[in-house]
Amino acid sequence: MAKKLFVRTYGCQMNVYDSARMADVLAPLGYAPVEAPEAADMVILNTCHIREKASEKTFSELGRLSLVKEERRAGGRDLTIAVAGCVAQAEGGEILRRAPYVDIVVGPQSYHQLPELVARVARAGGQVLATDFPAEPKFDHLPEDGAAPGPQAFLSVQEGCDKFCTFCVVPYTRGAEYSRPVAAIVAEARRLVRQGAIEITLLGQNVNAFHGEGPDGRAWGLGRLIRRLAEIDGLRRLRYTTSHPSDLDDELISAHRDVDTLMPFLHLPVQSGSDRILAAMNRRHTAADYLRQVDRLRAVRPDLALSSDFIVGFPGETEADLEATLDLVERVGFAQAYSFKYSARPGTPAALMTEQVSEGDKTERLRRLHQAIKRHQLAFNRRSVGQRFEVLVERPGRKPGQLIGRTPYLQAIHFDGPRRLIGRIVSVVAGAAHGISLAGQAAIAEEVAA
Repeated sequence: MAKKLFVRTYGCQMNVYDSARMADVLAPLGYAPVEAPEAADMVILNTCHIREKASEKTFSELGRLSLVKEERRAGGRDLTIAVAGCVAQAEGGEILRRAPYVDIVVGPQSYHQLPELVARVARAGGQVLATDFPAEPKFDHLPEDGAAPGPQAFLSVQEGCDKFCTFCVVPYTRGAEYSRPVAAIVAEARRLVRQGAIEITLLGQNVNAFHGEGPDGRAWGLGRLIRRLAEIDGLRRLRYTTSHPSDLDDELISAHRDVDTLMPFLHLPVQSGSDRILAAMNRRHTAADYLRQVDRLRAVRPDLALSSDFIVGFPGETEADLEATLDLVERVGFAQAYSFKYSARPGTPAALMTEQVSEGDKTERLRRLHQAIKRHQLAFNRRSVGQRFEVLVERPGRKPGQLIGRTPYLQAIHFDGPRRLIGRIVSVVAGAAHGISLAGQAAIAEEVAA
């Protein structure tokens, strides 16, 4: 009898990719996806350690799953519970201690071992912990074929980070930087396109540090990889995330000028506009360095839209430091951005810093930063009104006859149109601007030929 698998994904797009690949490696064991944990024979929580209270949220969800497991056992069936991802990597032993009903804890570098781990639990029972960093990359062991991704797909090209920002757990949970070979990436991209993907987002914790081996035996940078992927017939859009300002080289910047397939939108985290805080974060760049990179990008692609990440309330941050961040926001004019209050991650250097900022100050500073970001986002959206965009239609909207898609600048836009347009690229004229989206109810929508 077919087994049922439910995967709950938290956090970044890399985790979305990993969740899909976990489903792929379990498919040969007969596991098929379902929409709810109550219907599953196996549940995987693919966790993220970046957000605040990540561990507490994981244990809270595990508590709910324990009740489901008890009900299943009372009915004569079992439920296998697995915890994967960065919380699993960071707190594997603690998870097994606090939640003895968890069967498997597997880190992000070991999930290719899931079939073996499931078999071990089935044969011998007990709990299994797999949080080592294997000598061989997991990508060498993943199946070549996978489930059809739909029109949008993620493709992991790089993992890990060597930057060691003082607030970040990624180097400890994902390990050192590793770049996949170009041939393997191109092969996976071709498969995704054959299965219907027309837009691919290249993923990495520090994706523009990519240095995979090319067909010529030399290391290729991300810019050269993008040029190679743009040659694939049927691939109409490329994006990449997440980048570090220090790894934005000439080759990648020129790709933004030369490669039409590369969308004119870049997520380039800065975290702070204060050089003092950037140094304390070990970001390895100054505010001026960041602005120079922005200038270089806009020199080759004037219509480029930028997004970023910000942390407020980092230990030792003063009012003057916040003002420097607000000034940087004004100078760049981000089309969108993500901002968060600093929260300590156990084991990171910043967690041991003594000048912690009060929660009240963090909240007020975040409010002011949000206000500035939202103002620029609304201004960007207002400048889009009246423009015609090629929109990749993602899904139905909330209203009858409404569709939702994304412009090349990653803006959400909703407009009226037939459901047959979902998964296609259509030409849409923006009719109105909102804070985080565009409206096109009165827009002209027509399919754009490939």
